Amino acid sequence: MAKKPYGSTFTDVLKTFFLGRQRATLSILEEEQVQSPYRTMLRNFREKWSAMLGVYMFLAIFLAVFILPVFFPLDTQFQDPTQQNTRPTFSYMKYDKALQGNVASIDGGSVFGVGVDRNGKLYQWGTLSAKLQKMPPADKRYVQASAGLDHAVALDADGKVYTWGNDRFMLNMIPPELSSRKVKQVLAGHQISIALTEGGEIHVWGNSNLISIPVPKDRQGSFTKVVANTTLAAAITKDNELIILSSRETPFSYVPAEIQGRVRDVDVTERSAAAVTTDGQIVVWGGDDYGVMDIPPQAQGRATAVSAGRGHFVALLDDGSVVAWGRNNYKQTNVPKLKDIVSIQSSYYQNYAIDKNGRIHTWGLKGYLMGTDQYGRDLFVRLLTGGRVTLTIGAIAVIISGIIGIIIGSFSGYYGGKMDMFLMRLAEVVNAIPFLPLAMILSAIIGSKISETGRISMIMVILGLLNWPSLSRLIRGQILAAREQEFVTAAKAMGIKEMKIIFKHILPNVITVVLVNLTLSFALCMLYESSLSYLGFGVNEPNATWGNMLYGCNDSTVMSLYWWRWVFPAIALSLCTISINMAGDGMRDAIDPKSIGR
Repeated sequence: MAKKPYGSTFTDVLKTFFLGRQRATLSILEEEQVQSPYRTMLRNFREKWSAMLGVYMFLAIFLAVFILPVFFPLDTQFQDPTQQNTRPTFSYMKYDKALQGNVASIDGGSVFGVGVDRNGKLYQWGTLSAKLQKMPPADKRYVQASAGLDHAVALDADGKVYTWGNDRFMLNMIPPELSSRKVKQVLAGHQISIALTEGGEIHVWGNSNLISIPVPKDRQGSFTKVVANTTLAAAITKDNELIILSSRETPFSYVPAEIQGRVRDVDVTERSAAAVTTDGQIVVWGGDDYGVMDIPPQAQGRATAVSAGRGHFVALLDDGSVVAWGRNNYKQTNVPKLKDIVSIQSSYYQNYAIDKNGRIHTWGLKGYLMGTDQYGRDLFVRLLTGGRVTLTIGAIAVIISGIIGIIIGSFSGYYGGKMDMFLMRLAEVVNAIPFLPLAMILSAIIGSKISETGRISMIMVILGLLNWPSLSRLIRGQILAAREQEFVTAAKAMGIKEMKIIFKHILPNVITVVLVNLTLSFALCMLYESSLSYLGFGVNEPNATWGNMLYGCNDSTVMSLYWWRWVFPAIALSLCTISINMAGDGMRDAIDPKSIGR
């Protein structure tokens, strides 16, 4: 039976790719075939484990920053103060298992959630501050809980209100008049709390300087439900009318006249409101952002309840199904297949649905892999996009410097004489120009007068124009040695043009040295760009690079409290430059056979 040729199986192919072609063991009477210099260099490179590790690391980073942004696109205009400086976690909707099949009330806050089971026990989960961990007495029987920005409110079976978490702006100062009234609904909002009594009165406390919610005195005693966002509140009366509680006129104030007297349910996002009428119709008004006006057709005439997050709506239909529409940056409108749902609760970017058996179903924002920055932006998404920009700037800068260095070094080495003297003196002058000060001066003078794309292009060109001298001197030395060899003399005797001799005959013999230099220069250009952005003279916000991500952490408070904001960009930049240098060093050692035994 004939022996299979090398690499005939899939396993052999994988071994060849990752480990290189293994040399067969020869007997003492056999002579090993002489390999070409390129094959020898490749074999030596593969046998150096640190070089191969560097290649694999760089390929992984390269593929991540150029492929993953397709699935995790960056919205440069997105900011959300409710998500700022949140630590890496996926626990935003990781509720206690004891609630599953036994939940009575549930609500989501900015980065945490609260719930009450049918036995009246209170639960909370997610990213909890030290103050949030100090929960109300456990011996009470609770019936409802609500989560806000960084505080929560609970209601017990006797109608008494409890609050915990952030105690600034008098959030912990429950109005004394509530002690003599039985409360039926509590709401934790953005630095405010709201309570609705069984008598239909609304009471508001908290940061009234930030959010002013005036309640008309002539309407007190007529309310049945109240909802709020970060700027105002909306309430339904006993007559099914909707009243917007705001100290100033906003797009929310223009409530469609045709729904007054027919409002069954209501909720508000940051810029729009949605109401469900008594005949199951959904009406949306206010700002037309993120497609909130595109109400699913199957919901009209069948809606029974509506709930809202920061920029999306969720509606419960009469057959127990759920639909959602609006902003979908965290998959908050990707509703799973649900049935027999009896209640829904949406807030911020989290969604909860409870079926008739008391089971909880969730979708939306579970957390952040690498946390968020000071503007509430996902660091993982910015790291991917920023890496693409940093690698692109470094690569194009290396291409520019490589082209200039190869041309000048080749001419200088081949022709010599006055041309060599002129070009090498020019290289010394360019090499004496410091990159960072020049780039900072140009950015300060013309940076504000050009677009962000122009700034990026300027950085790439400057990097390329200032980094070619070392490469040109290296090529000059190699060509000086190669031009005296016999194959060059033969080419001249045959009448081959000098340009072809330089670039077709001599340069290919020294190209491996050029590749090593360009590889190491690539890492250097990346560090230059990151340094410039770190100093505030490179790519500016809201565009992302690894350098300006680190620049945003140039503060002792950030370094000590929000470690994830600088650790992940620093690790990404370090791994990328180290992997390139490892591959470059391995290539240099593979070219020089004398270094193998060192």
